[in-house]
Amino acid sequence: MPGTFVRVCGLSELEENTPKRVELDGTPVSVVKAEGEVFAINDICSHANVSLSEGEVEDCQIECWLHGSAFDLRTGKPSGLPATRPVPVYPVQIEGDDVLVSLNQES
Repeated sequence: MPGTFVRVCGLSELEENTPKRVELDGTPVSVVKAEGEVFAINDICSHANVSLSEGEVEDCQIECWLHGSAFDLRTGKPSGLPATRPVPVYPVQIEGDDVLVSLNQES
């Protein structure tokens, strides 16, 4: 149901700058703890159909391992070629040790 927050993992399971791939209602999502916050971004690169969670995280960006496009974890916007389209980002809530994500996209 849109707008519903669902537990995807424990906060204690996340390592700084290490993406964790989860599936939420069949949607692949990469959950990342970076710069003191937790972000949820669609796990599929908008340039090539590969998993972003296999890439590196630095400066609040996740880099696609295949061609090197990086996406801002806050906005989903690419910072350089070859990707030109953003990837969806999703709202995150933290309740205790639970990381909750909603598939409602942030605007």
